[in-house]
Amino acid sequence: MSTTRMMILGLVNWMQPVHGYDVRRELLSWSADKWANVQPGSIYHALRKLTEEGLLREVTTEQVGSRPARTTYEITPKGQDEFDNLLRGYWWEMKTVTDPFFAALSFLPALPREEAVAALRNRVAQLRVANETVQAAAEKGWLREKPPHVTWMWELMVARNEGEIAWCERVAGLVESGVSYLPAKLPPASEEWEKWRQQVE
Repeated sequence: MSTTRMMILGLVNWMQPVHGYDVRRELLSWSADKWANVQPGSIYHALRKLTEEGLLREVTTEQVGSRPARTTYEITPKGQDEFDNLLRGYWWEMKTVTDPFFAALSFLPALPREEAVAALRNRVAQLRVANETVQAAAEKGWLREKPPHVTWMWELMVARNEGEIAWCERVAGLVESGVSYLPAKLPPASEEWEKWRQQVE
């Protein structure tokens, strides 16, 4: 929620007075649902919650024809302080990114070697597609329409993907070559551990 909170406060501050609909549209145009985990369905709820907390203020609510009513928002001084604190926190503090792949990787011995290798190479393929998508967007001029810092953000994503591609390829090669990756000290014998041991040795 804190990332969504910061982005909504920042956008209202930037675009105010602004309709919730325009905040949602802007966030989706940034693809923030993909790289910042800002869920489209949570945006209106977050706007209401931020208003209840006194971080935003409702300016007007208007209805045109049979369309749903639209509320216009502004940021409050308290909301400005909250935005500044969240923004600087994300700039100056390292945050651990939660990736379910790490949880799966901790159970590497539970997969047959062949499947682990195939999964790692599939991950490489997906990361390459992601990078190719950014490259295609750049070639079509999409990034030229964006401020320079947005281009730098996409460059960071590509660089991170390239680092993970290299790692996946190296580890796939190690697994395929038969390198042992069982713990040095196995837990008490069980049928499951014995099955895992047999499929990776």
